[in-house]
Amino acid sequence: MKYSFKIKTLGVALLAGSILSSCTGDFDEINKDPNSLTEDQLDASMVGPAFATALYAGIHNGAGETTGYADDQGTWGIATGILSSTFIHYLSSDFSTERNSFGGYESRGWARFYTIALPGLNYAIKGAEGNAETSAVLKIWKVYMFNQMVDLYGPIPYSQAGSGKESVPYDSVESIYEDFFKLLNEANTVLSSTSLSSVGPLQSNDRVFQGSVDKWRVFGNSLRLRLALRISDVEPAKAKTEAEAAVAAGVMQSNDQSAYYQVSSVTPNNLNIVVGGWGYKMTSSMESLLLGYSDPRLQKWFSPGATGMYIGRPTGYLRGFFTDKERDNFSAFNENVLGLGPNPGSAPLSNTKNIEIFMASENYFSRAEGALNGWNMGGSAQSLYEQGIRLSMAQWGITDAAEINSYIAGTSLPTAPNVNTFRPGLVTESIPVKLPVAWSASTADQRTQIAVQKYLAIFPESWEAYADLRRTDAKIIYQPLNTDNTDVGVGKSLMKRVIYVTNEYSSNKQAVEDAITKLGGPDTGGTKLWWDTK
Repeated sequence: MKYSFKIKTLGVALLAGSILSSCTGDFDEINKDPNSLTEDQLDASMVGPAFATALYAGIHNGAGETTGYADDQGTWGIATGILSSTFIHYLSSDFSTERNSFGGYESRGWARFYTIALPGLNYAIKGAEGNAETSAVLKIWKVYMFNQMVDLYGPIPYSQAGSGKESVPYDSVESIYEDFFKLLNEANTVLSSTSLSSVGPLQSNDRVFQGSVDKWRVFGNSLRLRLALRISDVEPAKAKTEAEAAVAAGVMQSNDQSAYYQVSSVTPNNLNIVVGGWGYKMTSSMESLLLGYSDPRLQKWFSPGATGMYIGRPTGYLRGFFTDKERDNFSAFNENVLGLGPNPGSAPLSNTKNIEIFMASENYFSRAEGALNGWNMGGSAQSLYEQGIRLSMAQWGITDAAEINSYIAGTSLPTAPNVNTFRPGLVTESIPVKLPVAWSASTADQRTQIAVQKYLAIFPESWEAYADLRRTDAKIIYQPLNTDNTDVGVGKSLMKRVIYVTNEYSSNKQAVEDAITKLGGPDTGGTKLWWDTK
């Protein structure tokens, strides 16, 4: 497995448009282009364009046809939609993962990360040598990109990824996390002490924060808090230290600090074409929560089906189980989630809906959980929990104070799925969440309430929601009605990880075998990651 990636040309708008088109084939073939630019030809002028690639490909989206390069917008669907979004019931369709299996789709996200996102990042890092502020931002984005991958697979190529070696070793989850905290601390040190307000080399190519030093600094600290919670069961003392340091340094506290990728006709929001074109609908799990709580976000996110009711599609069946008429009954996604493309109604690419990366509301729920742990989070668990709800509501345009206060004080419970109205007895499982929104007197119940509201607030960014559900083991979603997954530890429960790709076994076999040893269990969807101890 080679990582000596080469790039044909460098474009200011999107470097990914010039990366070799093969995204799922043999990595060796990627390295045979004789006319490519090599790393030793880089200079500082290449940093911005390379960063642009790392940003967009790092959130698993593919570019539009207008680049002159037919990138694959289905990347989001396979790397995100069929895996994490479906696993946690943000989306429901007819694909094989509806049965809690992989269906052979697990390779796409891996291949495009290591052949597009990582080369862009590595080129930017190389070109930014000697520029402390630029390097600090790149360290933060490196942590963000790699955190999603390590939380999906477990041990992965990290410290030597992109080294050009024939065999690239896998690093353990524990060692990668150790480096994450080191990089985030270094980045905060630089960005909190600089006199600069913007990072010049990145500014014109930064479609997240436009090079703002302060916003990148706050983003990095927020990421540090997220990761501290992730290790809170396996390394509680370190988690406390890291979380308190992150909050003291300053995390996102308002929606104007949230991280979105600003889309364009060149870099669209792939969720639009995937959800519209692949037949995704609201899930029964989301329906139970949103309807039961009379959640005002329901009408922002979904539309009633043909019967005029909000009905979520249960997971666990193959395509064709429901009739065409029955499928019309399920609630579709609204434009607030998808945005609009050039041809509304025909599954267009969206260049109007920015892509959620990290929402400020998440920090409040993380801080609320930290407060329950006895950490200094700058507020009580209840006040932080309720503020997280307020920010999530405001994010989706819900501003009526009385309506929000009513929701926060609500004592209603999630409801049974409405699919039973036309398929009686289809869903017989008891409703997973048995708590209201109103703050409970029990600490154990409070933890569940925080997990539920965080699950809703993170929507539709499923990578983090998937990791958080595995860490907390909060019972929020229904089990699939059917599963083909025979892995020990899975069955109808939540998938614990994504398996390694077939190409790695043929091109990097020794390293994969070592990775499985570091994983601590077989390469299956039932093996828990280092931080997943419950």
